[in-house]
Amino acid sequence: MPPAEAAGDARADRKETRAGHIRRGRRAYARRQWSDSYETLSLADRAAPLAAADLELLATAACMLGREDEHLIILERAHRAHLDADQTLPAARCAFWAGTHLLIRGELSRASGWLGRAQRLVEREPGECAEQGYLLVPVMMGRELAGDYEAAHSTAVAAAAIAERFREPDLLALALHQQGRVLTKMGRLDAGLRLLDEAMVAVTGGELSPVVTGLIYCSVIEGCQQVYELRRAGEWTAALSRWCEEQPDMINFTGRCLVHRAEILQLRGAWPAALDEARRAGERFARVMHEAAAGEAAYRRGEIHRLRGEPAAAGEAYREASRCGWEPQPGLALLRLAQGDPVAAAVAIRRVMGETSAPLGRAGLVAAYVEIMLAVGDADGARETCRELEQIADVHRSGMLGAMAAQATGTVALADGDAWAALVSLRTAGELWRELEVPYEAARARVLVGLACRALGDEDAAVMDLEGARSVFEQLGARPDIARVDSLLRGQRVSVHGLSARELEVLRRVAAGETNRAIAEALVLSERTVDRHVSNILAKLRVPSRAAATAYAYEHRLL
Repeated sequence: MPPAEAAGDARADRKETRAGHIRRGRRAYARRQWSDSYETLSLADRAAPLAAADLELLATAACMLGREDEHLIILERAHRAHLDADQTLPAARCAFWAGTHLLIRGELSRASGWLGRAQRLVEREPGECAEQGYLLVPVMMGRELAGDYEAAHSTAVAAAAIAERFREPDLLALALHQQGRVLTKMGRLDAGLRLLDEAMVAVTGGELSPVVTGLIYCSVIEGCQQVYELRRAGEWTAALSRWCEEQPDMINFTGRCLVHRAEILQLRGAWPAALDEARRAGERFARVMHEAAAGEAAYRRGEIHRLRGEPAAAGEAYREASRCGWEPQPGLALLRLAQGDPVAAAVAIRRVMGETSAPLGRAGLVAAYVEIMLAVGDADGARETCRELEQIADVHRSGMLGAMAAQATGTVALADGDAWAALVSLRTAGELWRELEVPYEAARARVLVGLACRALGDEDAAVMDLEGARSVFEQLGARPDIARVDSLLRGQRVSVHGLSARELEVLRRVAAGETNRAIAEALVLSERTVDRHVSNILAKLRVPSRAAATAYAYEHRLL
């Protein structure tokens, strides 16, 4: 065969091979076989540059495989290819997605540049277009982050209207879910959750592109968690898990899925499984160099180690979270309290509470704040923050917020010596936690119920509640809580007089002749709190006066 003819045959073979790679890459893309799609389209691209539409497929495959840098480079190439072909609006859409991904990564300057380019290209085109709606997406995201919820909502409504006119399912789902997130933060929980559910119908129905599917899955679950809507968060996390399992070679979004699952599993009491998921999430985030998300996974590990009584492992996980830019509070403050350093715990929790202005963000800190403030004797601070949580729960009306508020209220009432009021709130908290299937918090509420019963002199009820809580702690592996309950149970006979430890301390100072004001200053309490303690002491000991209480204390060797 003449050389020229042989060369021509070789070129034809290569051309046919490249065309075969493109066909195979497209089929693999449709089947969500991301590795196969990426490899075959890359082979075709190395033989000769792909057309813009196929470059977009290759960019998406790279994104789903966690190849974030390659994804952006290929997307930029698709943008240029569209421009070369005078396809202005597809070029603008590529620029929009490049800017949006950079925005999510926190590269704000580059994101601004690409979004600005997309805006300029869209403005060159006459009339309305779907791309105008897409360019509203970063606007509504920014307004939500700034706390301007009204503006974010109106922007999302405008984007949804454009999506419906141009029949853009991706844009409609993005706009609807953004409306839902903002409405929940505005306290319009029912309306917001309905919109989140509507967006998820398109997600679970397979109506959206792969990247938008993953983004909305994660954003909706995060939105549910931010408003403490535990049941929905669990339901959508299970759906996200199934979606991830259907794409075994997918890396992107799987880390986020794992960290969501870890939090749900922790709340449900499956701590070993939660720890495994958090570890896997951290490994996935490390592969895609997502530091903030890796920090969140590390924080979740720290929480589980702390609850299991593994302070060294917890401390290291919190430090790792901090190195990645994730706030390690309130977990680290609670660890310091457990390690016997209430001053450091108080400094930390006051600092993070002072930095947090969003009501729902503050709500997540209240339980730790109340516990630590009571430990350092700042009952007024605990009481004030407890009232704030009650107001937040009244606005947002989620079962989990209700449980948190009732437990905080009961804890403060018990510390104030008002055991009857404490009992009412704590029983409500326990019922809510059990309905939500959160065994650890339900058991913590039961411990406090036991202490309230003890303060009222019903030692049999106190022992039964404490033993019931201990059984749950044992199943969970909550060693610090087991030790605390054991200590309370060992002290049951000492407390037959019905006085709490704080009341005994007040009684001793009363017997020493100190005034209520002096006692308040010494114990770092309000004078009102000391007045209540003294009243409870007189009632429990069934004596008419301070002098009689002093005589009782000497007679029964309580001093």
